[in-house]
Amino acid sequence: MKNPGTMRYQLDERPPFYLAFGLGVQFAVLIALGIILTPAIVVRAGGGSEEFVSWAVFAAAAICGATTILQTVRIGRVGAGYVLAMGTSGAFIAICVAAIAKGGPGMLGTLVAISALFQFALAARLSLFRRVLTPTVAGTVIMLIPVTVMPIIADMLVPPGETEAAAICAGATIAVILAVAFKSRGMLRLWAPVFGVITGSVIGAYYGLYDFQLVAAAGWIGLPQGNWPGLDLEFGPVFWSLLPGFILVTLVGAVETIGDGVAIQRVSWRRKRAIDFRAVQGAVAADGVGNLLSGLAATVPNTTYSTSVPVAELTGVAARRVGIMLGAIFICGAFLPKALAVILAIPTPVAGAYIAILLSSLFVLGMRIVVEGGLDFRKGLIAGISFWVGVGCELDAIFPEYLTGIAGGLFDSGMTAGALTAIVLTLFLEITQPRRRRMQTRFAITELPAVRQFVGEFARREGWQDDMVQRLDAAVEETLLTMLHEDEDATSPPRRLLLTAHREEHAAELEFIAAVGEENLEDRISLMSERAEEYSSGREVSLRLLRHLATSVHHQQYEEVDIITIRVEAPTPE
Repeated sequence: MKNPGTMRYQLDERPPFYLAFGLGVQFAVLIALGIILTPAIVVRAGGGSEEFVSWAVFAAAAICGATTILQTVRIGRVGAGYVLAMGTSGAFIAICVAAIAKGGPGMLGTLVAISALFQFALAARLSLFRRVLTPTVAGTVIMLIPVTVMPIIADMLVPPGETEAAAICAGATIAVILAVAFKSRGMLRLWAPVFGVITGSVIGAYYGLYDFQLVAAAGWIGLPQGNWPGLDLEFGPVFWSLLPGFILVTLVGAVETIGDGVAIQRVSWRRKRAIDFRAVQGAVAADGVGNLLSGLAATVPNTTYSTSVPVAELTGVAARRVGIMLGAIFICGAFLPKALAVILAIPTPVAGAYIAILLSSLFVLGMRIVVEGGLDFRKGLIAGISFWVGVGCELDAIFPEYLTGIAGGLFDSGMTAGALTAIVLTLFLEITQPRRRRMQTRFAITELPAVRQFVGEFARREGWQDDMVQRLDAAVEETLLTMLHEDEDATSPPRRLLLTAHREEHAAELEFIAAVGEENLEDRISLMSERAEEYSSGREVSLRLLRHLATSVHHQQYEEVDIITIRVEAPTPE
């Protein structure tokens, strides 16, 4: 997070037009390779025609541009309201190749469109999935994506009959990318893939591998050579065998979007703010819109690009105007076949080298998600077992005579097998944990005595002494009073409060789930020390006491519900 004063234009400010346009162009160049090369690689690896390549790339560029604007401006509950660039998802490479190879472009479109519906369900009820789609599950599945895709990349790196030239092109591409990434700093580091691909393409041109004829034949302005392939609505065996894999990858992609939605909020404001999970829900919903449009257009699904975060952090510009410019550039670029052809003509070994580096970064991203989610013995075991189950199934090394063909070939994909293993183990861990004490009641001040009684019984049942019982009692009272102060609108409908309590070693964790006001309690608590003179009203006394009593206070605001989690440490015996 940048210190206050280093952000030039935060989210709600308007930079000059020339600055926004220049940053939009720069941003577009950075992510254009992924948006254009990924669908081309998928279609070619799946045996699709060059006409379908042309159509898939056109549709991907236009949809990514439109959904980038949607993410930025936020319409209703759809969109993050932050500058989150949308691009073609590398996580779908393996499963989309299988769809095209087994069922053609129409099958790809149908599977993508159907799986997008699950993303809408996740966005609508994101709070309900927080204990299942954990960072451990998401990170493990992301680590398995390169395992399933690398056989495809290996074939691209050294095509038949082009061994020496291909090796030189691919090697030069990787060497330049790594050299720039290792030795450069700041914004220049983001350009490493671009410099590497340009170098590899120049060398490829020397060996006759760059397809100049494709560029020459493409028009300057117009529509793609290929046409919409339609959808396959027969829903046969191929559809049902591939659908579980598409759903799992879609949900994992949504988890990645959740991470990007959290990260972009941390770098878009001068002053640190608590994460607004309503914006995260909007990001996932807009991601779902993009996937639905991709399915209807029969192209590869898209997702948010994590590049959005370092670009905003390094340039100091997070204004919405930049996101709008970026989206408009890609929409216009989709109707410039010559510009798209320049990228499509890149030699296959160069494209394979670029994707290999991208997948390596994806593997590291998965590891980081697992570690940052809080890695203990149990979570480490889930990640380790799930990863090796995925690798084993991908290599047909785990009882292939029994697993092959089960559930329509569900375990033929290492990513799917690993994901299912991680989810099952996480559910088992959640179910077998000590039962959380819980109570439901009306969300009203008259229920305070019942809430205090519930917490007191919980504390005594756990064997805590009177000083801890009193601390918990006070913390619960101040939390509830603060929530009720935020819900003083007499016209609002009656609401319910769900309170859960459980012990974590020497501390109690209490979770309040209710519909409350617009202002985030974390923000208010953090501002109290900076603006003490403005916080002297009676309702702020509760916040001061809560800050003193609780070790941590986390407020997650969703569209349908708010969740306030407080952790209270037991007093240390003198």
